[in-house]
Amino acid sequence: MQTTIMTVEEIRALATDTLRAHGCDEANAAAIAENMTQAERAGAASHGLFRLAGHVTNLKNGRANGAAKPILEKLGPATLRVNGDGGFAPLAQKIGLDPLAEAARETGIAALAITRTMHYAALWPEVSVLAEQGLAAMAMTSSPPFVAPAGGTKPFFGTNPMAFAWPRKDAAPMVWDQAASVTARGEVMLHKMAGKPMPDGSGLDADGNPTTDPDAILTGAQLPFGGYKGASLALMIDLMAGPLIGEVCSFEAGPPNNTLGGPSEGGEIILAFDPTHFAGAGALDHGERLFEALLTQEGTRLPGARRGPAREKSDQEGVAIANETLAKIQALGS
Repeated sequence: MQTTIMTVEEIRALATDTLRAHGCDEANAAAIAENMTQAERAGAASHGLFRLAGHVTNLKNGRANGAAKPILEKLGPATLRVNGDGGFAPLAQKIGLDPLAEAARETGIAALAITRTMHYAALWPEVSVLAEQGLAAMAMTSSPPFVAPAGGTKPFFGTNPMAFAWPRKDAAPMVWDQAASVTARGEVMLHKMAGKPMPDGSGLDADGNPTTDPDAILTGAQLPFGGYKGASLALMIDLMAGPLIGEVCSFEAGPPNNTLGGPSEGGEIILAFDPTHFAGAGALDHGERLFEALLTQEGTRLPGARRGPAREKSDQEGVAIANETLAKIQALGS
């Protein structure tokens, strides 16, 4: 796959200018572009510029509000909600995260429900923001149906990702972000673009047969990781990001394989915890002892540990962007 090296600033400018040209106001474009830029900078190409064409599709067909003005509402001492006004999630997150952190520091645990948004990005950026403020955090969101339930062959659950972050005193937060499916949807699409097969066990074709062909999986169904265990997590996330906050479940979010293109409007729940509220000043030190004990085993690493070196490399050497991705962005016009 042929690529072009771009600086981090060039990525941010391309994303911002493209979004502005296709219906985003300045605030929404900046928030979305920053999210994409940080994904590319951290080596997460499946959530970077690769997603830009999908954003534009949803702006053009009127499914996404490019001038959304999210509204924050305090529901209780430790519960908040942001109505995203039909826009993409990054601006709603930006508006809600600091109040969530403040509530968590006051009460020990706080929850933020984000509704009426399209979540089309990685989850680790929002939990990272909270962990950098000394809080542990979890985030969950559902997607349109792409994933067959355990024992089934047709799409029912979304890829339904969740993320977790733990703060550290003298290091970047420990952060993981994973789908309930074997791979994220974007990874299947990137494999198709590169002409590469998927790992065994990733999905089924339209007739319910196991396949490693990414094109067949995109028209068939992805599979949950770990069989029924991943399906159970997908079910939990559907409930947490759906009925719990008054939003849609995966099976209600759109047709199987989302023929409308891009994400559907739905919700996200973000939970924040103050470790010192429960365990005092030694909470983070105790976490460090856990990490140290884990890393004594040869071959182990902390989840998300590769993002730091990837960011340093991106800042110094730029980021390799697939030419096919750039061609799709160029074809969007102005």
